[in-house]
Amino acid sequence: MIVNAARGGIIDDAALVQALKERRIAAAGLDVFEGEPKFNPGFLEVDNVALVPHIGSATRATRTAMAMLSEQEPECSAVGQASAQSAEPGSLAESGRR
Repeated sequence: MIVNAARGGIIDDAALVQALKERRIAAAGLDVFEGEPKFNPGFLEVDNVALVPHIGSATRATRTAMAMLSEQEPECSAVGQASAQSAEPGSLAESGRR
């Protein structure tokens, strides 16, 4: 069984669909997908996967912290830039560009 609630893209969705179809992997639970917000339509063809919308951050504490960050750095939100708080690999903040 595979559960991914971390990041889309750390699992090859096409390979996972194939493995689920062949029952090489018994089941999967996914909260994130490769290429979000799109997802591999092959997941709809198998009965051994549970798909949920990305709800990993859906807690009061996390949403409050997200709101506080966007209030502290409104210029980043306005122009679509990554915040200095971003730790996402390959992000603008990580690369030192802003």
